[in-house]
Amino acid sequence: MPDIESVPGSPQQQHQESHPIDSSEDSYNSIYYEEKHADKKATYADETETEEDSPFEMVRAAVSNKDNPDLPCLTFRSWILGIIFAVALAFVNQFYWFRENSIVLNGYVVQLLSFPVGYVMALVLPKRKFNTFGWEWSLNPGPFNIKEHVIISIFAGASAGTAFGIDVVTIKRMWYKSDMGFGPSILFILTSQIMGYSFAGFSRRFLVYPAAMIWPASLVSVALFRTFHELQSIGGRFSRTQVFWMCFAGSFLWYFIPGVIFPALSFLAVLCFIAPNNIYANQLGDAFNGVGMLNFTLDWSYISSSYTLSPIAIPWVYACNVFAGFVMVMWIAVPIGYYQNTWGTQNMPMYTATLYQTNGSVFEIDRVMTPDKMLDVEKYASYGPLRMTYTFGMTYGLGFASLLNLLTYVALYYGKDIIKRVRQTREMDDDIHMKLMRKYKEVPLWWYAMTFIITFVLSIVTCQVYHLMPWYWVVLATFIPFIFTIPIGIVQALSNQQPGLNIITEFIIGYGRPGDPIANVTFKVYGYITMVQALSLVADQKLGHYMKIPPRHLFIAQLVGTIVCSFVQLGVAFWLMSSIDNICTEKGYPFTCIQANTFFSASVIWGLVGPGRMFGSESPYHPMLYLFILGIFLPIPFWLLTKKFPNSWVKHIHTPLFFIAYGYMPPAPSHVYTNWFIGCFFFNYLWHKYRNQQWTRYAFALSAGLDCGLAISGVLTYFIFMNVKIPTWWGSNTHHCPLAASGIQQARSS
Repeated sequence: MPDIESVPGSPQQQHQESHPIDSSEDSYNSIYYEEKHADKKATYADETETEEDSPFEMVRAAVSNKDNPDLPCLTFRSWILGIIFAVALAFVNQFYWFRENSIVLNGYVVQLLSFPVGYVMALVLPKRKFNTFGWEWSLNPGPFNIKEHVIISIFAGASAGTAFGIDVVTIKRMWYKSDMGFGPSILFILTSQIMGYSFAGFSRRFLVYPAAMIWPASLVSVALFRTFHELQSIGGRFSRTQVFWMCFAGSFLWYFIPGVIFPALSFLAVLCFIAPNNIYANQLGDAFNGVGMLNFTLDWSYISSSYTLSPIAIPWVYACNVFAGFVMVMWIAVPIGYYQNTWGTQNMPMYTATLYQTNGSVFEIDRVMTPDKMLDVEKYASYGPLRMTYTFGMTYGLGFASLLNLLTYVALYYGKDIIKRVRQTREMDDDIHMKLMRKYKEVPLWWYAMTFIITFVLSIVTCQVYHLMPWYWVVLATFIPFIFTIPIGIVQALSNQQPGLNIITEFIIGYGRPGDPIANVTFKVYGYITMVQALSLVADQKLGHYMKIPPRHLFIAQLVGTIVCSFVQLGVAFWLMSSIDNICTEKGYPFTCIQANTFFSASVIWGLVGPGRMFGSESPYHPMLYLFILGIFLPIPFWLLTKKFPNSWVKHIHTPLFFIAYGYMPPAPSHVYTNWFIGCFFFNYLWHKYRNQQWTRYAFALSAGLDCGLAISGVLTYFIFMNVKIPTWWGSNTHHCPLAASGIQQARSS
């Protein structure tokens, strides 16, 4: 579904968790066991551990059953590095969120960079002790340890994804011409972000403490932390840090070529080069308004983008599932439906999030709104109905299918395990990890209660005073995560799949308050994103549980990190919206705000016009609702075949991954999945298969180095060349398929 958060398990959700895509025990083993057994000579510093261990094999393989409670955690070093990395990632990720080629720096960057920096600080900082109000502390309490490393990553984890509330702030200012101002905006973002803490705290007894709640994605991070701190030797010619800086330098220097000198290298549209005047070649080959066939790139920002994450961060088998789903819809179903003129879409481009009238003209919301930014029904009836491109409408239908598909898939593949684990949470005694954690003071329940009361009251005040939505809708929106956080958290803790509630929230507010686009997106933030934030925090709490981080230290790190990142991200957003001419338009390239544009279109569809008009029985898009049925039944034949032929290739088919791409289609340039898949083939198939020890040692260092070099280079090129006029030549043009920008009927008539 085209809304950013629409597909369960989408990359945006995984950015928030700072973990790679990982949906089963086998996928975890494919990463961790290769890490563990890559070098036979590597040995853990602590070879002997206590006899008692986790009852679950995958936890035993990754998590130590020992703890040193004397290791300092929330130290001067962890405060400084945690806040620095939180600010840096918040700035970079928000900066790129506005760009056409958005990227995201995730938790692996922090893990890789903070380790050598922390080590150097332990060498150079003085060890003098200070006494402040009776509390003794030191700039350098000793060697940089694993608990400091983890808490730094948790500090910065809040900035791994941009705050969803910034979408609302952006579309209000740029599209609805209703600027909230910085003060109300920060209240809105803080309340929507921090309210999740209360739900995370209330649910920890069910989602964190029980041994049966495994959270497999957290085990990958545990394995990486232990690799840094417990392996004495990993072999190889270069260290991970050296590989990181070599890749950083190469990526940093190279981006000046596609980013400034030769932008055409970002979009090598082979079909358009062969037949520049053929409308079919333009539509099939273009990445902006077409389906991106044979459109390649030499720009890492389109290979490791915010839509896909790094090609190294997903096992090869799962990449095949994602790309297969992309091909079936974007390269097969979309051209067939479009060229048959389904819904009269040949008046429009094949692929865009822009909204249209029936005659192919761009839909102007000012023509159908009241001065209060509500729908004027009479004006709408006179102006004409809202229409979407075929791809946009199709991906909404697939969004409907994806939710029930995931529920069916989880029930079939994980249902028995979930029931068993839920029973175990009631029947099993505390495992070794829970026993070890009892040495530390727990976060009192009243901390979470006060967090909820404060944010809930401020949410009502913010929404009521600044006319986002009436207070009683805030109450209803808050009730949704209160009900669903624990059951959905149980599903995610065992299967790594998170069913999305955004469709439910959009339907509720769309029918309950039709014609109010701002209320629609605000309700979705409090009703859905609060739960997503809560589960992201729960995942970090489980990571802290495995790594024996004192719960109160973890709470402080999460809270401070979230507050710092909220201010930084909103500050960057206001700065860019105020300083860049024509931002959020094609003239403002590369600051075209394509993610916000899609969010705006969703606000018009679900809020201004409403689901009753868009998907009701008289709408041409009504059949899309029946794709719910496809979602229910799609996993069943593959599950039956897997049961009958357990060792066949069918066991590698995971139907929820078929729908991953459509959470970003649009706004993502349509060639990103092709080039990402090519990257997966080289990195996670060829390199992983034929140079496995190298892959194990260097894969994540290489990925982080390329991402960081690109990110820093992109920011510097903006400041260096912001007042420099670059000479225009053929290579400076990124749009080599101009005919794709209009509908096929318009192209034929011109």
